[in-house]
Amino acid sequence: MSDRRVDVCANCGIESAGDAVKLKDCTACRLIKYCGVDCQRAHRRQHKKACKKRAAELKDERLYGQGCERPEGHICPICTLPIPLPMNEHSGFYICCTKRVCYGCVVAAGKRDIFDCPFCRTPALEDEAILLAKLQKRADAKDPTALEALGEQYGTGKCGLEKDVPRAIELWSEAAGLGSQDSHFNLGIRYFEGDGVPRDAAKGVYHWEEAAMQGHVLARHNLGNHETQNGNYERAVRHWLISAKMGEKWSLDAIKDMFVDGIATKQQYASALKGYQAAMEEMKSHDRDVAEEELASMRSTAG
Repeated sequence: MSDRRVDVCANCGIESAGDAVKLKDCTACRLIKYCGVDCQRAHRRQHKKACKKRAAELKDERLYGQGCERPEGHICPICTLPIPLPMNEHSGFYICCTKRVCYGCVVAAGKRDIFDCPFCRTPALEDEAILLAKLQKRADAKDPTALEALGEQYGTGKCGLEKDVPRAIELWSEAAGLGSQDSHFNLGIRYFEGDGVPRDAAKGVYHWEEAAMQGHVLARHNLGNHETQNGNYERAVRHWLISAKMGEKWSLDAIKDMFVDGIATKQQYASALKGYQAAMEEMKSHDRDVAEEELASMRSTAG
């Protein structure tokens, strides 16, 4: 006799029989199978709480188990090191090639008399209209990075465009559908704050979750803040542990405050601190140190 396990419908008990009876997984809990929609509905009515609980567990497995490394777009394409946070203070975004390059590589290129785009060598003084046309062409080809960047131009009124938040939302939504974590993050901000769209905190959190599961550090930090506001401190610490280990100082400080208040454990704070220090070490380079010194000197002179 065969020991092979036979799958059965959780409601009526019918066995899977090749092509004659094909069982489908419960879309909520993924633990049981049904032979059809009627059995699925009947079983759901009886075991709704169990399915709901399992669905929440599966979601948390994805939410806390994915996105623990920086995404490709947050790594300098020249030195291939993660860009320090906040990225806009340590790197420049180039519309010509839709690449974000760390200031260490920008300064290093300048020392070699390269003052154009350090990645694609597009002339630095190229007309904004030409750059915008190139960006639009890439966006028309459904490049998610270009769509996100074009949305940024509309959202802030840059590159000669009039500020048009609804158009930015439209572009970010399209880019998010194509997998852009930055677009998910931007949409999360807009929906959570009701900026340019009706306020919808649930939709804002949804977009932050999607971004966080793709490695967006600030989206992960914001989820921790949101959980804190709802009194879910354990969930908040779990988010901040991930983002702190990816180099987010705000998350490290938040865990430290939780530790001082007796909410986070000593082990959690120690783990966050060790991970943060390792992430910072990974982002260091001689060129970045030089760039930081030059920027500090420029700020001092300007002040």
